Amino acid sequence: MRGLIALAAGGLFGLGLLTSGMTDTAKVQGWLDVFGAWDPTLAFVLGGAILPMTIAWRVAARRREALLGGPIPAPSDAKITPQLAVGSGLFGVGWGLSGLCPGPAMASLSFGGWQGLVFFVAMCAAMMAQPRVTAALARGT
Repeated sequence: MRGLIALAAGGLFGLGLLTSGMTDTAKVQGWLDVFGAWDPTLAFVLGGAILPMTIAWRVAARRREALLGGPIPAPSDAKITPQLAVGSGLFGVGWGLSGLCPGPAMASLSFGGWQGLVFFVAMCAAMMAQPRVTAALARGT
């Protein structure tokens, strides 16, 4: 049952990305180009994501367990660390240059051609390298 719900949620998420235009790299880059030809339409996508999640987290805070019986994870630590700042900056740069972030990158594998595949492989390689890079930076080497 859990796998079926995960499949349905993932499918709904992918459909939402496609319908909203989040898989259209030109539209995303237009949203990020606030000092140029800014396209504000993705603000509705952002609002459509933030509002339901705000409600969902408030409801979840009152529950003892998830609908399927598992534990509800505690809210994350709100501290802004150097790792968070650097990671957020790199995410933003990658998103701005390519017009894709992880969710739309996965969705674009079905229609993005070889460029989408190259981006996805590079993104996965960076994710796999991150623990080693972080450890090296912490050691100061």
